[in-house]
Amino acid sequence: MFLYTENFEEQKEKAMEGLRKALEEDRVDHDIIPLLEKINALPNYFTTSSCSGRISVMEMPHFGDKVNSVWLGKWHREVRLEEVLEAVRKHRSGQLWFLVRSPILHVGARTLEDAVRLLNLAIGLGFKYSNIKSVSHKKLVVEIRSTERMDVPLGENGELWVDEAYIERIVTLANAQVRRFKAKLKRLEEEIERLSEV
Repeated sequence: MFLYTENFEEQKEKAMEGLRKALEEDRVDHDIIPLLEKINALPNYFTTSSCSGRISVMEMPHFGDKVNSVWLGKWHREVRLEEVLEAVRKHRSGQLWFLVRSPILHVGARTLEDAVRLLNLAIGLGFKYSNIKSVSHKKLVVEIRSTERMDVPLGENGELWVDEAYIERIVTLANAQVRRFKAKLKRLEEEIERLSEV
């Protein structure tokens, strides 16, 4: 069966309008912009959302409660220990977490064949958690995701459970993960134009 997205051009134009607005409002991670531009220049693809990966310190009423959580610090790059400690010192209530999240991109595809080609490219470049998120005539969406992730509890209700030396160690590990997934993003940026080859 040859599955394709109905109104693909219309959907792409709407997504590009949203991206233009996000760029004007400086709501797009700067280091992922060249990759977005390359994907969106391809005739059979368009991006709908993206994050270049991040390190964060977050205060949560309880783990998993994203709605009521507060970012005490958030960086889309490697961090310095001092920056993390400064964020940790803001902690007052709920649970305190140190988090690393790998890059995530959602990409609309014109046909199922296009979606599979993008998926295979992404997985081949190390984005092992990539998948086809939606499969229908209304939309075909590929989710590009990597494996790097950390969820480290640091304290609760203003009390720190760990010392500065421990935080220094997890910052070192987190920065290594950031270097790894940023390198994968760069490789994807270099290889993405292969999808225009028939």
